[in-house]
Formats: sequence, structure tokens, C-alpha cells
Amino acid sequence: MSVTGWRCWLPAILTGLLIGGMSGAGAGAQTVTPELRQAMQSATPGEEFAVIVTLADEPDLGSLRARDKRTRRSLVVETLRAHAERYQPPVIDFLHAAGARNVRPLWIVNGIAATLNGAAIDALAKQFGVADIRIDQAFSAPVTSLATTALPEWNVAMVNAPVLWSYGATGQGVVLANMDTGVDASHPDLATRWRGGTNSWFDPYRQHDTPYDANGHGTQTMGLMVGGDAGGTAIGVAPGATWIAVKIFDDSGLAYTSQVHQGFQWLVDPDGDPATDDAPDVVNNSWGYDTAGACVLEFQPDIEMLKLAGIAVVFSAGNSGPAGSTDVSPANNPSSFAAGAVDDSMTVGGFSSRGPSACDGTLFPEMVAPGVAVETADLSFGGFGFYANVSGTSFAAPHIAGGMALLSGAFPGASVADLESALRDSAIDLGAAGPDNEYGHGLIDLAAAYDVLNSPLPFFDADGDGYAAGEDCNDSDATVYPGAPEIKHDGIDQDCNGYDLTIDIVKAAYDARNDRITVEATSTLGADAVLGLSGYGAMSWNGRKRKWAIVVDSAGGNPGSVQVAGREGAVSGLLTEGGAGGSKGGRKK
Repeated sequence: MSVTGWRCWLPAILTGLLIGGMSGAGAGAQTVTPELRQAMQSATPGEEFAVIVTLADEPDLGSLRARDKRTRRSLVVETLRAHAERYQPPVIDFLHAAGARNVRPLWIVNGIAATLNGAAIDALAKQFGVADIRIDQAFSAPVTSLATTALPEWNVAMVNAPVLWSYGATGQGVVLANMDTGVDASHPDLATRWRGGTNSWFDPYRQHDTPYDANGHGTQTMGLMVGGDAGGTAIGVAPGATWIAVKIFDDSGLAYTSQVHQGFQWLVDPDGDPATDDAPDVVNNSWGYDTAGACVLEFQPDIEMLKLAGIAVVFSAGNSGPAGSTDVSPANNPSSFAAGAVDDSMTVGGFSSRGPSACDGTLFPEMVAPGVAVETADLSFGGFGFYANVSGTSFAAPHIAGGMALLSGAFPGASVADLESALRDSAIDLGAAGPDNEYGHGLIDLAAAYDVLNSPLPFFDADGDGYAAGEDCNDSDATVYPGAPEIKHDGIDQDCNGYDLTIDIVKAAYDARNDRITVEATSTLGADAVLGLSGYGAMSWNGRKRKWAIVVDSAGGNPGSVQVAGREGAVSGLLTEGGAGGSKGGRKK
């Protein structure tokens, strides 16, 4: 059924459902999580609940194999948005008709945040395509533990960051982000390192239009990542990098699940334009749920999407140690890279959470970094160079995030998996021999990780096309390799971009009298093709005609030919010239 058709009968069916005073029994009962169901059963009449609705249909992202980070990021954003725009409208219409407030699409997880009453929740649970409805939970910002003494720079030296600086690798050209309490951009160690602009700061609570930190925690973590030497000592691991930030905690110190989803979503595409590459290279997350030894996968899809887009993601392991099985989420999620904390003697901090992971039983944390009595930037109160000595895994994680920034700047072609593997393989083994659930793989050693990435890798090219196995999506066929010419409609992905080329230009006409270009095109991907006319803009999808189309007025003359491009690739066609509306059946090649 079309979206238009849904709108026609929606009010009638919704009225019938709501008048019945739906209870928890019957169809849809399992869609509402037990926590939300319990809250609804003890609610007062008409009480509203902030919830997150997740849809059942998931986008197909397995074919997004583009090697180029910028291309892959663009494809990830376009795919997620197109999928949400295709499946979310009926549910959004339902929510508005039910009187829901604060409705916000979350395309990164194909979900929707909203506030609505219990009767509407029961009605929503019965709708086709709704997978689950859960409480939009709140959790508190981490508490900073202050230390009384510290040796300036010992932590930066311990991870061997100065060795990479001597190679000229300071993080230049790399963008680091944190999701935290905010950042004090007035601090002398951070002011000149903010990227600046509306695509460099996001406050989902809309409390502050520019960087701000009421707590200090976010400023402290950012100082360890990119801080300079304004105070006389170097405090940051990657002082040549620039930073952007998401303020996931409001000024009272609370974060809400839906706003965190919005934060992850913003990071994938800060300016809202998939064609521009303004996403960060590394994101630090020094926060988590309070419950130790539990697995919460709420943000696992977000982490997966960021990593698919070529963005490294680091989490602090938590401060619930020293017992085993004190891991916390999201740090223990399968896609996370968790950091435990050690002191200046390379001994794990008593507070540092231990594994194994409650989510999949694997090693936890991934590795350790300095996080006991480390010096970093603090709230500047208008630009003063104030500093704090702090402790916690919150401050171990920025060493790893900053280290990834140094390595990413030195090896721009390194993938997230490459960075993670190099850090694990080069870590200094501590504690019991081999990986363990106190120190993980060991202490981060950036000089050794640099050597791992700088070592020549074996080159296997079975089909002799000049592209190594792994980079070549089919190493047994010499006609298939990244950038190879595509043969349309042959069912083979010659250029390794994840798709066979099926775009056909069915009309390409130029109307000289009105200086107008009309182009129509089809693709076997249909609405998911995301077609555009190169140099002119996005084309519009017509679901009834199963075609993409664009009309360009005031074209500035006949360019002779046009190119239609989408996620499959691009095709060109000659423009035919005729009267009003042009002639049909533009030629293709």
C-alpha cells in the first residue's frame, strides 16, 4: 500500500483502536519491552512516555564495499536515509494521528523517537513493521575523580606519542570527536583546534549553539586527545588534529537514549549533505551504563554504522573493578573497542572494569592506557589555562582515540580494522602472559603500532589484474577489480562498488525554446538507486512510473550530453533537441 493510501484510512482504524482502551494482552504485546509494559501498568490515566520505536525492516549494507573512505561514508548515509524515507512515513503518520509529541526520525537505526500515551503505544505495537517499542532511558554523566599529584606528560610519553611526533605525525588532517558533556572551546589548549562551523558542534538538547561544557568531563577527555602545551607541558596525544563534539549530556548531567542516537547519526554526516566528507575519523566515548556485568545492545547498530563509514570508535571500559565480570555497556558490545586504565607503574587501576564481555564472552577490555592521575585541560572560565589531575577509564580511552588519530594521519589508507589490529598486535603484554581480562592485549604502544602499519604486507594477486586479494572483490577474474569498466545488466559487479550497473537513461531531451533539460532514468534498484544528474542535482523518484526524473529550467544552453549517477555507478547519454518538452527516447551509451 502506498503512503498516500495509508493516510486515507489511518484516522478510522486509529480511532477504533484507541476507543477500545487497549490493554497489554493480545497482538503486539511482545513488541512492547517488559520495562515499558511495567511502567504503563502503573501509570496514571493519560500519562505519556518517551519511547523509541524500532522498525523490523533492515537496510542491506553488506554490499557497501567501496575502498575509498569518502565514497563509503557517502553510500552509508544515502542508504540509511533512503531506507528510512521508504519505511518510516506510515509509522510517523500513525504517531502524529495518535497525538504523539516530539517525533524524531532516527535513520541511523531505522527507528523513531516520540512521546505518547499508553493507549497509543498499544495501538502502535499492532502496526505492521514495528519491531519493538522501548523506554527512551536517561543515564548520568561520568563523575571525574581528581588526583592530588601527577607527573606532567608521563602518560603521553608512556604511550610513545612523542616518537610519532618526531616522524612528523601529530594528527594533522585528522578530525577527532567526543560524545560527552561538551567542550570548553575557550581553553587555550583547545581553542585553536576546534574545526569551527555549524558542522562541528551538535547539542541535541538545543541548550547551546556553540561549544559549551557545564561539567568539565568532556573538556578533560578532549584535552587528552588534542591538547597542546599552553600550560608548559604537552597534554594531548594528537596535538595536530582538529576536534568536533556532540554534547550528549544536558546541562543537568543527564543523557537520553534518543539524543545519543541523534548524536551518532549526526557524526556520520554533520552537515546533512552526504556528498561532503566532514565526518570525524575517530570518536571517543568516555561514558556508559552504570550496571556492571550486563549486556545492553542499544547502541550496537550505531557503532556498526560508524565503523562501516570508516570512523573508529573507542569506549572507556568502566570504573566498576576490581572484580571480574564488571564490564559495562556499550564498551562490552561486540563492535566496541574498550580501554582499561593503568597508572604510571603500568599497574591496572583498582577501579578499572574487568571482563570477560557479558555480551559475547570475549576478552575485555581490548587494551589499557594511562588513566590514573593524568594531567589534562579543565574548565577555563573564560579562557584561563586551568588544568586537572584526573583518574578513571574515561581518561584512558582518549589516549587510544588520540593514538588512532596519529596513526590515521600517518597512514591515511588504513581502515578502522587496520588501526585496531595494529594496536592489538603491538601492545605491551602486562599482567598474566598473553591476553587477559585485566589488561586486555596490553598497554598501547604507538611507536610499535606505527612499525606494524609501516611494514610491507604480502601481495597476493591470483588473477594478475594488479589488485591484491582483499582489495579485489573477485581475485579469480581479471576483468573484475576496483575501477574496472562496468558492463550493464550482466549481473557482475566489475568495479567492486557493490552493485552491477543497471541504470538506463530513457529520456534525455533539451528544449531550446525554454532552455530546459528533461532527463528520465530507470534502475533495477528502483527507489534505492539514489540517482542524480551530474552538475544539476538530485533526481526525483516516481514510484508509480518506476522512474527517476529531473527537469532543469534555465539550463544555460545545451551541454550536448548528460551523466546520470547513483550508488551503482554512472552512465552518459546524448541530449536530443526538440520543441517544447523535447523529443523522447534519448540515446544511451
